[in-house]
Order: sequence, then structure tokens, then C-alpha cells
Amino acid sequence: MGKELKLKNWILFEDNDFIVINKPPFLASLDDRASRFNVNRLAKDYWAEAQMCHRLDKDTSGALLIAKHPEAYKHAAAQFEKRKVDKIYHAVVEGSHEFKNKIVNAPLITTGKGKVVVNNRQGKESETSFTSLEVYNRYSLIECKPVTGRMHQIRVHLAELNAPIVGDEFYGGELFYLSSIKKKYNLKKDSVENPLIQRFALHAFKLSLKGIKGEQYNFEAPYPKDFRVLVEQLEKNK
Repeated sequence: MGKELKLKNWILFEDNDFIVINKPPFLASLDDRASRFNVNRLAKDYWAEAQMCHRLDKDTSGALLIAKHPEAYKHAAAQFEKRKVDKIYHAVVEGSHEFKNKIVNAPLITTGKGKVVVNNRQGKESETSFTSLEVYNRYSLIECKPVTGRMHQIRVHLAELNAPIVGDEFYGGELFYLSSIKKKYNLKKDSVENPLIQRFALHAFKLSLKGIKGEQYNFEAPYPKDFRVLVEQLEKNK
């Protein structure tokens, strides 16, 4: 990542109160020791008073809300706290799953190693709803609606359903190779096949909340190239 990293390149919406971007994958929302680039810094370069209203995992792409002034931040924070912000994610998972408003209510706790696990005694309330959008031979495209907003919640809850996210090796997922679904896949001699997607396949697709004047905001973030190509290949090779 280099000089091409500019917040303006990802803006889906902007008014006097908020900015909504389509965050690219591999970019941290907040400060990250591994890189001097993150959304928070880029947002402040773009707008001095900018404040992040929530965060996405570094590998997760999609809709991210940024406040342009303290009143807007306070307004959004209150809605997040009261669970009045509707968030929809799309995930490509392993296995053919027919979910229809499948509710997972599994309390989560973070371990010392940064991994999140289900813990019914000490975990914090965590709830997600899952609905299948497309079911392929060995994979599924799933709509994920988190009610709570715990760290790694969607990833862990899908793993609990034996539907780990493609590429999410941290929670039991496997890397996705085109040769696994393409019948006549030819690999050049002495070459090594690379995974079709270089991250776990999770995208924040939609974000809905109320504006300061009571107006309804509904934002949709188009798939980035890697996620789109993955879904297209699954469609082609049903």
C-alpha cells in the first residue's frame, strides 16, 4: 500500500455530518503496528475532526461510517449502543447450507491470544442471524445480521454452525483454490496455484441508521474485486 491510499477514493456518501466509505481489505480501521496506514489516519487527513463510529477487521471490506464533527459522532454512537444501527454482512462459507433466519445466540469471550471463543459462563451476550443467499455445491453465500457487535462475532458464530468463512484459517476455514471447483483447471508446469482470495471472505454490505434530523440513511457497499471474482467463479461452476 502506498501513496494511492486516499479516503476520497472510497467514499460512497458524504454530507455535513457523515462520511461513508467502502473500506478496502487489508487496511486496519484504527492504528495498526504492522502499517502506518489506517482508515482513522486517512480520515483525519481528509477531514480534521473525523471520528470513526465503528470498526471493521483489517481483512473485512465494506461499509464504514465516519462522523465529521462531535455531535454527529455522539448521535451515531448512541444508535450503535442502543442497537438501532442495522448492519448486513455477506460471507462465503464452506459447505452447502440452507439457513433461513438462523439465530446463533452464543456468548463470546476473548482469550489472551486474541482469539474469540464461545463461553456460556463468562462470555458476553452475542447474537447473529444468518440467511442463505446462494447455495453452491460445496460453498454458500450467506447474509449475516449481527444483533450485538462483539469482536470476530460473525466469524465465530459461523464456525459454530460448521460453516467457517472461506479463507478464515483462524476459525477453521480453508484457503480457496479455483482447482477445487473447476473441472478442467490446468496449472502450468512447475507453477504453484495461489488462493483465489487472499483473505477471509467477509464483506460489510449494508449499513442503515438515522441521521441527525431523523432522515433514514441506507448505504450499500459494492463487492471489492476479490470478493466479486470469488462469487462469480462459484456461480460459473455450480
